[in-house]
Amino acid sequence: MHALDTAGLDCLAALAEAGSFDRAAQLLNITQSAVSQRLRSLESQVGHPLVVRARPLRLTEPGKVLLRYARQIQALRADAARELGSTLARDERLPIAVNADSLATWVLPALDPLVQAGQREGYGLELIVDDQDFTHDWLRQGDVLGCVSSVSQALRGCLCQPLGLMRYIAVAAPSFIERAMPQGLTRSNFSQLPFIVFNRKDDMQAQWVSRAFGVREPRLKERYVPSSEAGARAAEMGWGVAVLPELLARPHVASGALLPLLPDVTIDVALHWHQWRLSGDDSGTNTASNTAASTPTTGPARTGLMDQIGAAVIAGARAALSAVPAG
Repeated sequence: MHALDTAGLDCLAALAEAGSFDRAAQLLNITQSAVSQRLRSLESQVGHPLVVRARPLRLTEPGKVLLRYARQIQALRADAARELGSTLARDERLPIAVNADSLATWVLPALDPLVQAGQREGYGLELIVDDQDFTHDWLRQGDVLGCVSSVSQALRGCLCQPLGLMRYIAVAAPSFIERAMPQGLTRSNFSQLPFIVFNRKDDMQAQWVSRAFGVREPRLKERYVPSSEAGARAAEMGWGVAVLPELLARPHVASGALLPLLPDVTIDVALHWHQWRLSGDDSGTNTASNTAASTPTTGPARTGLMDQIGAAVIAGARAALSAVPAG
């Protein structure tokens, strides 16, 4: 196949981001007609329709393949612009997907030195939030260049590095315990008590109950609070039982605002960092860990921006999370 038209690839990426032709035209600062023409030219070049022209707009399977390529081209272009001292890097998005619990605990501190050092460059780091079991889908579909995920298998063309274990514990407010379960949380009363749940993808509470009481597919009374920090706050206010990351729960437990329930029962979720390999290094899955060990996240650096982001995520996670047991 001949070299793909980069203007068409930019249009495809803008359509995926914006969800419509008119909004894509605004992102690219061109007319809607020009977006359509460039997309048709790219479709003609590859011999496949790339976009389903519906409401909402969505990509075809060939479109998703090319979106991954377009995102990688954009990241490489941002790297080149940065090295040349060009302001073109400011227009490039560097999206990564993370789970909400990681975002609420260790991700921002991990990325902060890199973001602070890159203020003058102003590249468009974008954090996209989804459940850790689903962030990998964003990577596979080409919507992001890297992700924190519970998936351990690397996609072809990607590197994958283990980050550590995020431990979850069950907690509740002292007032809620006194009012709703003075005898404690038991196999006989858990189904009558409300559990605070992030969203309908979140099954951490059910996993914890299954482990605590040996119940398969427990049915819970759920109260949805779609924020990790707000879920902890809701638990403090006595809304119900919460199964929180230990990192998030720790200060609330230390202050006495929350009390652990069955502290010997925990859930450990192994997290991994995935990113598209942009540098042409085919040496295997150790690229990111080598970068993390050898490349500072502040000051001038010769590594690409995605490599720097990956190195920062890996270093920050390994400092905050529990290590995966050997073997």
